[in-house]
Amino acid sequence: MSAKRRVFLSATGAAVALAAAAAVAVAGPVADPDGPSESARPGKPAAASELRVMTLNLWHGGAKVDDGLAKQLAVIKKHRPDVVGLQETSGHSARELAEELGWDHWQSDADLGIISRFPFTSEVETSRAAAGVRIRIDEATGQEVELWTAHLGYDPYGPYDACFDGMAVEDIFQREAQSGRTPQAEAIAKDLAPKIAAADETPVLLVGDFNTPSHLDWTEATKDSHCGYGQVDWPVTKIFEQAGLKDSFREANPDPAAVPGNTWSPVYPKHEGSTGVDEPQDRIDFIDYAGDKLTVKDSVSFVEGDPKPVPDQAGNAWPTDHAAVLTTFTVG
Repeated sequence: MSAKRRVFLSATGAAVALAAAAAVAVAGPVADPDGPSESARPGKPAAASELRVMTLNLWHGGAKVDDGLAKQLAVIKKHRPDVVGLQETSGHSARELAEELGWDHWQSDADLGIISRFPFTSEVETSRAAAGVRIRIDEATGQEVELWTAHLGYDPYGPYDACFDGMAVEDIFQREAQSGRTPQAEAIAKDLAPKIAAADETPVLLVGDFNTPSHLDWTEATKDSHCGYGQVDWPVTKIFEQAGLKDSFREANPDPAAVPGNTWSPVYPKHEGSTGVDEPQDRIDFIDYAGDKLTVKDSVSFVEGDPKPVPDQAGNAWPTDHAAVLTTFTVG
């Protein structure tokens, strides 16, 4: 993928760095009159009927916009997630956000992070390009969930192979493996298999920037939006589906033609931002889940305001180059 796209830990580097940073870090409450309500602070029992889950790529830890941390906080406070899987934290954003919010957190030394208004109840585990922790979402019942965040390989990028080079699907899939995404997804699915098998007791959430479209989105009905390609069974999302994970956004919004849900990219309408050929727009950020205690109530991808494209993005209120995804589940 072009240089504008994010650089992240390689599969091997991710595993090493994540393992080295796997100790859970907990931030204490912060007195903030503009912060979340008391009911949103950690240690409080969850409203047993609901869980709000967000995934957010922070675009080099917020460094690409002015006052990035403040703008990240504004998004979280407005949309009131209970737990957030983060990518591109630059080794500090999860910690900084949690300190401001008074939430529990885990921070890798480079890319990934998790923040939660509910307490962590395990050490962080790692897989290739992913990490996860168990979180108690209801003190009264002891109900827990497993929340995993992932950031998969970005280069080569499938929609570029399709839309810019017109590659045959079989050649695109070979390059999906070359990017690292396919083996990363296979490794994550294998590592999560025992957790997914027990998900009816402890639900599993896998969120993140997968850097690939979904097989649920590239269909005959949407081919005009995807450079003339019809059904494309993108390997990563098929792997996770076959592992027993459901795509919460498509559970809530089953028609990709009516609700595309694109997350890449609000600041790259053109390939170079404001110039160049049209940038392929796709849904590459996901909230997947398993377990019959979770039912999708609603799921949205969203951007605040009308962000200016690169290279004029510094003043944007929206702090990143991705849209966020927020899924509300009923629990029980």
